Amino acid sequence: MDETVTPEATTRLRRADTATGPARPGVDAPLDAASFARLTGEILSSVSRVIDGKPDAVRSALIALLAEGHLLIEDVPGVGKTMLARALAATVDADVRRIQFTPDLLPGDITGVSVFNPVQRQFEFTPGAVFAHIVIADEINRSSPKTQSSLLEAMEERQVTVDGRTHVLPSPFLVVATQNPFEMEGTYVLPEAQRDRFLLRISMGYPDAAAEALMLRQRDAVNPLDALTPVVTARQVTALIAWARGVHVAPALEEYVVALAQATRSHPDIRLGASPRATLQLVRAAKVRAALDGRAYVIPDDITALLSPVFAHRLIANRSAAGGRAGAAVVADALERIASSVRVPLAPRP
Repeated sequence: MDETVTPEATTRLRRADTATGPARPGVDAPLDAASFARLTGEILSSVSRVIDGKPDAVRSALIALLAEGHLLIEDVPGVGKTMLARALAATVDADVRRIQFTPDLLPGDITGVSVFNPVQRQFEFTPGAVFAHIVIADEINRSSPKTQSSLLEAMEERQVTVDGRTHVLPSPFLVVATQNPFEMEGTYVLPEAQRDRFLLRISMGYPDAAAEALMLRQRDAVNPLDALTPVVTARQVTALIAWARGVHVAPALEEYVVALAQATRSHPDIRLGASPRATLQLVRAAKVRAALDGRAYVIPDDITALLSPVFAHRLIANRSAAGGRAGAAVVADALERIASSVRVPLAPRP
């Protein structure tokens, strides 16, 4: 198969890198710790104006963006899954596209297709909806497995291959997918390979009484999304990502992450353990969490706090261990026991 980066893909990347114009003093300047804290604080504050009473969900969305991962939001309809995805997208001055996944959606609608040009007498590639900095995949599990699989290459390699030619996606690139519980009508269970592409899986949950009452008062006639304006550019997001990458991870903590992953693979209640991709993504997410807390180094709390959001959706419980319980409950119990049994590295004495 001839996999090449096409000229149109190169041009598209160049447009994406320069879409925000030339560097602006004080805005697109190199980041320092204070600038990182200011920009991430503005993103969190902006999204929180739309998502009332869910600071952990908002923070998780930002972690997924800055760790160069993808976010899966799973919950019942009507609790703000799509609202969170759209609010995050509205804070970034970049290309954003929303795909409503339905049973009749085709892979070409996502990746794009080659169309014959009768004037030029050749096929031309027409990019699909995935060619954006932020892609909102709404109700991803309502489409067929064939359509879901069209995102596999894009989410992992940040490119799509159509008719033997590879087309590079813009950078940064983030997929924020929402899904309904698979017990609901018209849903397909996401395959293991698809779930493993997501850095984090979170659940919104119902708002508390105060937040829901505030929502009734504030959103009767006004959509808070309409008031959101971008607070960062695509170039600034790239700089934030680079800053978070520089967070230090001690070798002892790297060994700790590996030990956690290996424990999931040998646990008697777990049939499918965490993949090496999960190990890598846990470290990346921990770096971002540390940076958001104002630290240039990762501590064990960063890892344990993200263990379930990063690992749980990738694990499959043994049926014999369920004992009438749901598989998710078995996985949650197993991760809790693993976290308490694997030795946490201690800082060396001075």
